Amino acid sequence: MRAVVQRVSEAAVHVDGREVSRISRGLLVLVGVEQGDTEREAEKLAAKVAKLRIFPDEHKPMNVDVRAVAGAALVVSQFTLCADTSRGNRPSFITAAAPEEADRLYELFCSFLGELGVPVATGEFGAMMDVELVNDGPVTIVL
Repeated sequence: MRAVVQRVSEAAVHVDGREVSRISRGLLVLVGVEQGDTEREAEKLAAKVAKLRIFPDEHKPMNVDVRAVAGAALVVSQFTLCADTSRGNRPSFITAAAPEEADRLYELFCSFLGELGVPVATGEFGAMMDVELVNDGPVTIVL
């Protein structure tokens, strides 16, 4: 599994012109599921995201996790994170998991994140989404 984590002051997802989800301070997490990924990878990635110390406190600009600032996570499934461009300019997505398995592991990731105390909002799996965000910092971490 791959994730791009962005610290945001706000983020939202729209599908067909309607707002599906919105968060204020927290994380926008784009998640890509690859063939061979398991529940264990989903659990480990959720733990890493929940514990990622990228928010400021009075001591350092990156010292506490999303839970310490009462933030939330907006999690969006994004198979394009599995792109392979090593053989030209058109991306190949052959390493991406089949949609049914990707959806299952995406949902498990969201569940694990919620169990760790992070409020979770989601995009709409498989839909064309418009994602809007205000990247705070900017801070963007690839996991």
